Amino acid sequence: MLAIQNLRVEYGARVLFSDLSFTVQPKERIAFAGHNGAGKSTLMKCIGNIIQPSGGKITMPKGYRIGYLPQEGIHVKGISLWDETESAFAEAVAIRKRIDELSDSLEHLDPRSSPFSECLEEIGNLEIMLDAYDPARMKPRIQAVLTGLGFSESDFTRDCGHFSGGWQMRIAMAKLFLQSPECLLLDEPTNHLDIDSQAWMENYLINYPGSILLISHDRSLLDTLCTRTIAFHKGRAEEYAGNYSYFEKESVLRRENLLRAYEAQQKEIAKTQEFIDRFRASANKATLVQSRIKQLAKVERIVIEAEDPVVNFRFPPPPSSGHSVAKLERSSKRFGNHTVFENFDFEITKGEKYAIVGPNGAGKSTFCRLITGQDPPTDGEFTLGLRVALSYFSQNHADELDPNKSILETVEETATREAAPQCRNLLGCFLFRGDDVFKKIGVLSGGERSRVALVRMLVQPANFLILDEPTNHLDMQSQGVLQRALIGYPGTVLIVSHNRDFLDPLVHKTIEFRPGRKPTLYPGNITYYLEKSAADKAREAAAAKANPVPAPRPAAAPTLSQSPTSSGPSANRKDQRKADADIRNQRNKHLKPLQEELSSLETKIADMEAAQATLTTHLSSEEVAADPQKFRETTNAIEKITHNLELAYSRWTELSDQIQIIEEKYPLS
Repeated sequence: MLAIQNLRVEYGARVLFSDLSFTVQPKERIAFAGHNGAGKSTLMKCIGNIIQPSGGKITMPKGYRIGYLPQEGIHVKGISLWDETESAFAEAVAIRKRIDELSDSLEHLDPRSSPFSECLEEIGNLEIMLDAYDPARMKPRIQAVLTGLGFSESDFTRDCGHFSGGWQMRIAMAKLFLQSPECLLLDEPTNHLDIDSQAWMENYLINYPGSILLISHDRSLLDTLCTRTIAFHKGRAEEYAGNYSYFEKESVLRRENLLRAYEAQQKEIAKTQEFIDRFRASANKATLVQSRIKQLAKVERIVIEAEDPVVNFRFPPPPSSGHSVAKLERSSKRFGNHTVFENFDFEITKGEKYAIVGPNGAGKSTFCRLITGQDPPTDGEFTLGLRVALSYFSQNHADELDPNKSILETVEETATREAAPQCRNLLGCFLFRGDDVFKKIGVLSGGERSRVALVRMLVQPANFLILDEPTNHLDMQSQGVLQRALIGYPGTVLIVSHNRDFLDPLVHKTIEFRPGRKPTLYPGNITYYLEKSAADKAREAAAAKANPVPAPRPAAAPTLSQSPTSSGPSANRKDQRKADADIRNQRNKHLKPLQEELSSLETKIADMEAAQATLTTHLSSEEVAADPQKFRETTNAIEKITHNLELAYSRWTELSDQIQIIEEKYPLS
């Protein structure tokens, strides 16, 4: 158990929190909630021993391991992706190396000598330690985690230095997952993941054997994963026995109760003060008056803090466009030998709102640049509709802002006359409050510049918006402001995002990009897309299983007739047929039971995977997420299935290896 006791963190006169105490039980999932700057990341760094608190202490059992994933700032180079990820098992690798060294030394020792016995005993002890790491599963685990996080097998040998910052964070995440510390600290883990990798990570964390402390602005992830929330607000931390949605509802109820208690207390205070004022000059009531004065002084006053203002932003009225907003006909896009897509037809019409999803590198941003007209198609035609006023937001636009202008100047220079009065309020919604608006662009972080670029885009009139990952650096409140504005926006929208909770009430259609495949249109929101694509993949897998691609036959071994010592073609053919029959008999004798077990095991694995997917979907339902007991029961069921799947995968690997060995030992001519 991890215990945080009377923790205090302060920076000069500002106190982030004080006397903060809570415990983290085994397998517990806790969300840290609160606006940016409330102290969530700071607390996580204290727990991860990255920074030291001003007071208090953090205690844990001996050998308790904590793994911390920051938001950004990790960069590795000079080592291959595989070797860097395998270093998560550094202790197991060292044990294996020591066993090999001792085994080599045994050859030079007298079996009857004492050193030989001591060496043999040490090897035995080391092998017991190595068994705890399940070395047979190390390689499959590394492959599964890297593939789940979006890496291809061709990436395994690449130098880590060749990967961008977002992929560097995935490498760090892979190592952390493979190390399996008793407590995971994850600060915005979805920021650098596409929708497929995010779905894989969510499922992995649901089944994770340790505790998890999570900071995220993805409500869907918080609701699915967490059963407890610690909310930070103005130097205070409050605990809630539920997920993020429960925290939101409960915090409203707590405030309403506090307001009622405040009003009741104010009535009592007024009543007491009235008694004091009335009888202050009365000699025979002096004792009672003094008693009431002392009583009033001891009252612990309830303080009602002002709520953060809720701003509902509305886009400037967009000019009217034609019915057809943008159109691609027989379009292809290639970069050298790399084809992004080919022979693709697409038309977006007035008022439609699309989500664009797919793995990183599949062509989502390229498609956006094509639709904006920044990049022409390699083949085919692109047409922008009549009277289309287009506005495009991408992370790159943050680098194009004038570093010498203030935040407010940068936004106001693009705002319409109607939107100009809203600029300061809107900047406040996007985390630039008070005098922050007068900061120069040049002193802002990358995330802050992205938020400025987004606000700048929102205040200029347009009837066609293209947004590339607009929520990456926004907190829940900012996401809500943007989401409500886009829902009420009468124009046309394309959004690249993996944030399901943000997109679901907003978009009507989804386009999926996949490397090497034509983009696929799904007539529904992200939840519809995920359900439909999962069903499509299950059908493809079932079809592949029913009609497997035959393996290439091995090259035929030289026949006896080719031997220079053969006595005649007829005799040689007879001997060859007899030899082939013997090989087939031996092959079938050894292969049949293994193949039968493998077929049965594959059926069981398919059933368990289906059950796991059903339970995972059930876990995301509102009924289960709101009920801690049902949540625990479902989580336990998922953990049991996951454990059985791990055993089944391990046995499947063993059977496949045995079958391959037998097929190589008894090749068919």
